[in-house]
Amino acid sequence: MARTQTMVQLSVDLVDALDRAAADRDRSRSALIRELLWEALSSDRERAIGEEIAEGYRRIPQGEHDEWGDLGAAAEGGHRRTLRRLDAEERAAGHEPW
Repeated sequence: MARTQTMVQLSVDLVDALDRAAADRDRSRSALIRELLWEALSSDRERAIGEEIAEGYRRIPQGEHDEWGDLGAAAEGGHRRTLRRLDAEERAAGHEPW
C-alpha cells in the first residue's frame, strides 16, 4: 500500500501518552496513529450508517403497510398456520398437544 508522509503537530503530553500506548501495545508510534485513525473513521462510518437506517424507519415506520403489504399480519398468519400444522402432526403421531 502506498503511503504519504503527513506532518502533524502534537503537544508534548500527547506525544508522551502516544509513546506509552504504543509501547504497551508493542507498536510503533506511526502504526498506533494509523490504527487509531482507522478506528475513529470506522466508528464515524458506522454511526452514519446507523443514522441512515434510523432515518429510513422514521420515513417508513416498522409495521406500516408498504408496497409489500402488511408484513406483520402475514408473519402472524404464517405463525398461526405453522402452529396448527404442528399440532395436527402431533395428534397424527398419537401425542396430545399441550
